[in-house]
Amino acid sequence: MLVPEISLTPQMTNRFLARFGDVIAILHSKLSIGERYDEWKKIKEGKAKIVIGARSAIFAPVQNLGIVIIDEEHDGSYKSDMPPKYQAKDIARYLCKQNEVPLVLGSATPDMNTFYRAEQGKIHLLTLSRRANHSQMPEVEIVDLREELAYGNNSMISRKLHEEIEHNLKQKRQTILFLNKRGFSTFVMCRDCGYTAKCKNCNISLTYHSNTNTLKCHYCGYQIKNTRICPRCKSTKMKYFGKGTQKLEYEIQKMFPGVTTIRMDTDTVTKKNSHETILQAFQEKKIDILIGTQMVVKGHHFPNVTLVGVVAADGSLNLDDYRASERTFQILTQVAGRAGRENLPGKVVIQTYNPDHFSIIEAKEQNYLSFYQEEINIRKQLIYPPFCDIILLGVSGIEEEEVRKVAKNLYQKLLENPLKAKIYRPQPAPIDKIKNQYRWRIIMKCHLNMKMIEWIGEKTKEKNKNVRISIDCNPNNMM
Repeated sequence: MLVPEISLTPQMTNRFLARFGDVIAILHSKLSIGERYDEWKKIKEGKAKIVIGARSAIFAPVQNLGIVIIDEEHDGSYKSDMPPKYQAKDIARYLCKQNEVPLVLGSATPDMNTFYRAEQGKIHLLTLSRRANHSQMPEVEIVDLREELAYGNNSMISRKLHEEIEHNLKQKRQTILFLNKRGFSTFVMCRDCGYTAKCKNCNISLTYHSNTNTLKCHYCGYQIKNTRICPRCKSTKMKYFGKGTQKLEYEIQKMFPGVTTIRMDTDTVTKKNSHETILQAFQEKKIDILIGTQMVVKGHHFPNVTLVGVVAADGSLNLDDYRASERTFQILTQVAGRAGRENLPGKVVIQTYNPDHFSIIEAKEQNYLSFYQEEINIRKQLIYPPFCDIILLGVSGIEEEEVRKVAKNLYQKLLENPLKAKIYRPQPAPIDKIKNQYRWRIIMKCHLNMKMIEWIGEKTKEKNKNVRISIDCNPNNMM
């Protein structure tokens, strides 16, 4: 039984324990080496009949496999972005085929490729037409942030969301606020000379974190002490731009004095069992408002949550990625699903600068089929997956000029192309330097099969000790 987030394993484990008893093993990366060995041994010896875990649990040494279930199958976390770049769903398909057992892919917002395969009759489609416990779908309202600015409201919370939070607090109900950006401010800039604090290892702005008064890089971990004086022109006019979960928590505490809040993002779940501690405190109604990144949108069941606020729906919509609309629809639909999960009616407020975008409108209506039809037509016209596979060839190294040369030489080799793949010219990656490595990329569109895999392997086999070539099929991240 695979879940997309480690934070979901306690909830899923409790459900399975209640139903099947103590025949369960848990596998995920937050276990200590000793704990992981004990769980692995329990599975290997056949003492555990059910294995629950994140994507790496697919490699559990199960002796007599009967079924594989992947919850929230659309989630990007099932694909590893670190070598080896495996997709847990592909490994599950292989295992199920070898063992002649069923594979169940569950989601309220299926991956476009999965649903397309179901439409084509390659996999069997089962639908649930009602929510669990027969609870009603939440009422969803879209707030146009352009109107809020025109009204003079510059805060992170719109008038409508403020009103709903206030009402919820009076009713002794709980609220979840979703913002997919951690930190206090996303970048710091001097208003006199335009200097922006950037990471020395990556070509990216540093994020301000108020609790430690530091500027951090979310790619390599580099951090420096925050400065109030511009290092370039010595001005004191350093301005904080952009807003993250820390800033949101600060604003909520100012707006609603005495309210209890808890934050759930990568910064607050670094310690062992921190997921469980945060979620348990919220489950036990000790916290009024849970503020978090996408960790809070996936599969959690909190009966007392009747309000969900999406603070900025446009973050995922403006990504440089062909799946931006799909991811926006999925996130908004999933986060809306946290509200009103029992007998209490739920309310969702989505704040956006793009209220007319089809992914936001269809998320408001919770209409997956309508979204799918519009998105699949766009994909067909532009020849994007599922109508092709995308191969991203990444070229990286310490010397920028050498990386550029290797990328251009590789492109010339790939042009000798008997398999009719569409190959785009090499370009610097959108984030062209991470961890002191300069990055270029070549994008290919093709239909992946063994001939194509062998051909790509042949063209990329030449080694260069200073430059690394990585190959990623249908990557999660086009950056």
